[in-house]
Amino acid sequence: MFRFLSGFGSYWMLLGRVFARPEKHSMYYHQTMKELVSLGLRSIGIVTIVSFFMGAVITLQTAYNTENPIYPTYLIGLGARDSILLEFSSTIVALILAGKVGSNIASEIGTMRVTEQIDALELMGVNSASYIILPKVVAAVLFNPFLTLISIITGITGGWIVGTSAGVISSQDYIYGIQYAFIPYYITYALIKTVIFAFIITTVSAYQGYIVEGGSLEVGRASTRAVVYSSVTILLFNVILTQLLLS
Repeated sequence: MFRFLSGFGSYWMLLGRVFARPEKHSMYYHQTMKELVSLGLRSIGIVTIVSFFMGAVITLQTAYNTENPIYPTYLIGLGARDSILLEFSSTIVALILAGKVGSNIASEIGTMRVTEQIDALELMGVNSASYIILPKVVAAVLFNPFLTLISIITGITGGWIVGTSAGVISSQDYIYGIQYAFIPYYITYALIKTVIFAFIITTVSAYQGYIVEGGSLEVGRASTRAVVYSSVTILLFNVILTQLLLS
């Protein structure tokens, strides 16, 4: 318990340093642009592929679970839409990014720690926590909502293509289903969760990398902890945010 409280306190102290006033805004701007490419643009591929096939699977499973003739066929499209909007494109994609982006951040910062690059920045009078971590946080918080929108569009499209190709639903019924009783707030809800999850992934992973002590073996362990802790925190906040935003 003491170890948990100590780590929790250290995490918030690090955040205090991260969000301190930047020394040179131009330097942070260039770093943020680099992180947008590294953490954002390079994640589009995996998000698109996973979203397409998950949208297809959700549609097929919904179709097989609503085979009763009492249920109208368009419910397949409605169920796929709500599943993608409410849970998949925000939470599941965040868990995927926790594995890809989180481990990358932890290993990168951990390597900088064990090779004494962070110590060198501190000796030069640079706030290393802010210089290294803040651009990653800003880039993820800005770009991840776009990844969520891409995931929503790709998932619904994947469900439409596979659903109609498999013959479980007609194109007309699917399109009517994704339009039926649509609640625009669900998109806002997904984007709010995405922003918070992006903050969790970057800060938790950066913290695990920043506190690394030892050699390269510890960097690997830090990457593992980053993925595990980020994923658990995402699931915890998913419950909290669902209760707060949908109740």
